Amino acid sequence: MSRKYKFHNKGGLYFVSFATVYWLDVFIRQVYFNVLAESIDYCRKEKGMELYAYCFMPSHIHLMFRSSDERPMELLRDFKKHTAKKVIETIGNNSRESRKEWLLCMFERAGKKQGNVTKYQFWQHHNKPIELWSEKVIKQKIDYIHNNPVESGFVTSAIDWKYSSAKNFQEDHSILEIDDTGFFG
Repeated sequence: MSRKYKFHNKGGLYFVSFATVYWLDVFIRQVYFNVLAESIDYCRKEKGMELYAYCFMPSHIHLMFRSSDERPMELLRDFKKHTAKKVIETIGNNSRESRKEWLLCMFERAGKKQGNVTKYQFWQHHNKPIELWSEKVIKQKIDYIHNNPVESGFVTSAIDWKYSSAKNFQEDHSILEIDDTGFFG
């Protein structure tokens, strides 16, 4: 399935989703959300990521982004590699993590199933990039991203989910900055 999804237009605007192995609910503690937020900030400042919408869920992430360097595949690869290493390290060093041994065991189990993984696998390998080509499709994906926590039953209003750009669309940039979405109305 992952072979069907490619970054064909290197300068295009893309919607991507990717999940932890086994859809493990890793992002339930602030310290792990911080790793994601700091990594996005770094990618925006240093790697040419233009971020237009996002949502961090307990087991997966949705992003709407563009690579100003026209290297979206490499940008996402580096983001996933860095966050995997950093989250696993943070779990291992977290004396308050009650699920530490179990999580590390699951990441190791997933890693053993892959020939190209040395020890742990954190993210599933596919990203499913979908190029966004019209204002209608862009708005549909933004609605999908923002309503994911509502549909999952975590909140009743999209702006109540802390790690979502729904807050940014209400002029609250306290978690992550996003780029100006004025280009699509």
